[in-house]
Amino acid sequence: MSDNKPVILTCAQPTGVLTIGNYLGAVKNWATMLDDYDCYFGVVDQHAITVKYTPAELRKNTLSCVAQYIACGLDPERSNIFIQSHVTGHTELAWVLSCITPIGDLQRMTQFKEKAAKLGFKVAEGDGADLKFSHEGARAQASVNSGLLMYPVLMAADILLYNADAVPVGNDQRQHLELCRDLAQRFNHNYSETFTIPEPFIPASGARIMSLQDPDRKMSKSDENQNATLYILDDPKVLQKKIMSAVTDSGSEIKAADDKPGVSNLLQIYAASSGREIADIEASLAGEGYGTLKKEVADAVIAMLEPVQARYKELIADKAYLEGVLKAGAGVAQKRAYKILSKVYRKAGFVERPR
Repeated sequence: MSDNKPVILTCAQPTGVLTIGNYLGAVKNWATMLDDYDCYFGVVDQHAITVKYTPAELRKNTLSCVAQYIACGLDPERSNIFIQSHVTGHTELAWVLSCITPIGDLQRMTQFKEKAAKLGFKVAEGDGADLKFSHEGARAQASVNSGLLMYPVLMAADILLYNADAVPVGNDQRQHLELCRDLAQRFNHNYSETFTIPEPFIPASGARIMSLQDPDRKMSKSDENQNATLYILDDPKVLQKKIMSAVTDSGSEIKAADDKPGVSNLLQIYAASSGREIADIEASLAGEGYGTLKKEVADAVIAMLEPVQARYKELIADKAYLEGVLKAGAGVAQKRAYKILSKVYRKAGFVERPR
């Protein structure tokens, strides 16, 4: 990789199969950055253990995530694909950063409050740093681990360990990136210039795919109604069934409009899957019904995912190849990580380790 290229880092938890929202809104755009940036794509398995999980499933999902990345266009010859736990430095830097992180900052993180609430907690509002629990949350207290609270610090370490210039982030991660920037500035102030202050990377375009059953909400892996979500590895018959059962709107006109969120979402999926403009699709379907729209959307999605699914099947069956990709990616990532970590340790006052 060229030292002259700006560094972009993006990481994802190995939580199962990517949705077409993940693919069209993020991964497909990442694939366009490979020539202009020094790209690091991490699978953050250490983040995944902050909630209840099955070790065997975590290993399986981690390799599957790597295979999905490559199948979706992330060329390992032009990027560094690695697993977080394969690189020494993520948790070490997280400890250093945690020592300059006010606990109140972590308790104010929206994601922490939302996740804690799901486990029965009610996080106290206000400026105080005390974490208070609701009566109904008392029984669940043992279920909320400190890793859930410290998650944003580890995320900051993931980014700063590579001195990334930019990080592609969605709205749900902007608060975490702001904390990362604050920690980088605080460390630089306390110990002298060390970290690049990472900027959010906003792609020129990226489809925002909504739920098929509730188009006012973003499509999500965690949706309890699985008919609401299209996965990139869904069988073509499953994809077709889900799209044909998608909610639409009153009236019969096929057009994108604020008062037609269901139809607008289907048109967005169609356009992103086929490369056609929404206006062109609207014109070609003038006078047709919603059934025709859904059929054409299903055909476009199935055609788009066919090569992705074929490539994935090849990759997931070749464990040796995936391990080779991960070994190479971790090697490059480790070299950069050691360089940053040694600088941090020296500035923090640690005695240099014997060689």
